[in-house]
Amino acid sequence: MILQSLINGITMGGIYALIALGFVLIYKASKVLNFAQGELVMAGAFICLALFDSGLPLWASVIIAVILSAFVGFIIEKAVLKPLIGEPILSVIMVTLGLAYMIRGLVLAIWGPDIRAFPQIFPPGSFEVFGVIIPYVYLGGLVLSLVAIAVFILFFTRTTIGIAMRAVADDQSAAMSLGISVEKIFAISWAISAMVAAIGGILVGNIYGGINVNFAFIGLKVFAVVILGGLDSIPGAIVGGIIIGVAEALGGTYLEPVVGGGFKDVFPLLLMLVIMAVKPYGLFGTERIERV
Repeated sequence: MILQSLINGITMGGIYALIALGFVLIYKASKVLNFAQGELVMAGAFICLALFDSGLPLWASVIIAVILSAFVGFIIEKAVLKPLIGEPILSVIMVTLGLAYMIRGLVLAIWGPDIRAFPQIFPPGSFEVFGVIIPYVYLGGLVLSLVAIAVFILFFTRTTIGIAMRAVADDQSAAMSLGISVEKIFAISWAISAMVAAIGGILVGNIYGGINVNFAFIGLKVFAVVILGGLDSIPGAIVGGIIIGVAEALGGTYLEPVVGGGFKDVFPLLLMLVIMAVKPYGLFGTERIERV
């Protein structure tokens, strides 16, 4: 049973890590905590569902949803965040909270509160390895999330835009002196963050089999991931995602039957608090981070 829980936990952890990378990217570029990341996950999944319901093939719905989500992230930065450049960072963070409620209200107004079935990307069924049953949807979700993480890392380390984003993250003034447009990097960061959020939302929607407005609460788990791994650490987001995913699965298997329903959602947060008591800046975070 423990192997089964580990497989399930690593799969969900890989998806959490992917979504957390978008969160870390925005923080590294602009020092903004994006509390609307969970709502971007939800919005991406609903956009994909709406496109599929309109008659498009599923593969086309996924691709267009990811592209539209990137555009939404770009527009959010230009219309909402850009006018706040130079304002106190706490004001910007509060705006992301307001943005989260606005997106949630918009989804609720369009699709309502009911759970809506999500189309299946992967075939039903499962296979068995050494007594461990692995559903195809879990295997597919893990593979796609790992591929997306690899593409993200390659983009961040090997492309000109990725290197410019790292320069802005390290020192905005120095980056501007080299001719890098910080405003452009901010907009790209939000676009990529919304894009990976949409991919994560589609994968989680596939595993859950249905989505509703409460889907946005996945942002709380992702927040635990980035706090655990370190707000400014990409390796921390990946390691933190796996830890939170496995903790959630093990908590659901071994503790929830004893403590009660819903404990698997609380257990990763308790684990985060314990680790934070030992390492306040996360496993890989730098101590110059200003906590808000």
